[in-house]
Amino acid sequence: MNWDDTGFLLSKNRYNENSLISEFYTKNHGKISGIVFGGTSKKIKNYLQIGNQLYLNYNSKSENKIGYFKLEIQKVYSPIYFENSQKLSCINSAMSLIRLLTAESQSNIKIFDLIEKFYLILSNDEWLKDYIFWELELLKTIGFDLELSNFATKELLDDKIIYVVKSKNEKKIIPNFLIDKKIVVNDLNILLNGLKLVSDFIEKTILKPNNLNYPISRTQFINSLR
Repeated sequence: MNWDDTGFLLSKNRYNENSLISEFYTKNHGKISGIVFGGTSKKIKNYLQIGNQLYLNYNSKSENKIGYFKLEIQKVYSPIYFENSQKLSCINSAMSLIRLLTAESQSNIKIFDLIEKFYLILSNDEWLKDYIFWELELLKTIGFDLELSNFATKELLDDKIIYVVKSKNEKKIIPNFLIDKKIVVNDLNILLNGLKLVSDFIEKTILKPNNLNYPISRTQFINSLR
């Protein structure tokens, strides 16, 4: 099996002294793992950064055996943010989510397009707010639609409008910007509450039922914002 494609680097782990096993999300083949021979060399590791977009040539003897990549850099993204720890952590967290929530060898052009959209978001002034909506769009794409406006109710608290979601055991306040997307948010704590709400949904609805661990990179990202 041999094909060419373009993909974003999701993860890399040492395979032996000179090589890596890397995962990419590709445009036409979905999430693919393979060996990068010489991946630890100075020439290759400088651009083999999580989130970078690369041109890939993939070879495998059969579908049941791990193949190997020959690659060339296409677009450098991560090094742009080496001096911005929050956005760099966001890249690692986003790629980790893609890796965790997608199936091997199942192409989905919408997810590939979402990754490209992600980098446009990072350049926005309201990038953190936009990123939260990006996560919600990712969840919807893979079949988990957290459309809060469908089940949140409006209430008054101290003469201010709030939105709440009620269940048998709890009543949870929803940050207003998740219902009214036009709201400009200047309070970091409000954004963190929105991010935590999405985190809770991911953990309770997707991770725990499938015995998956909460990604460390996401915890590191949230901690970098505080």
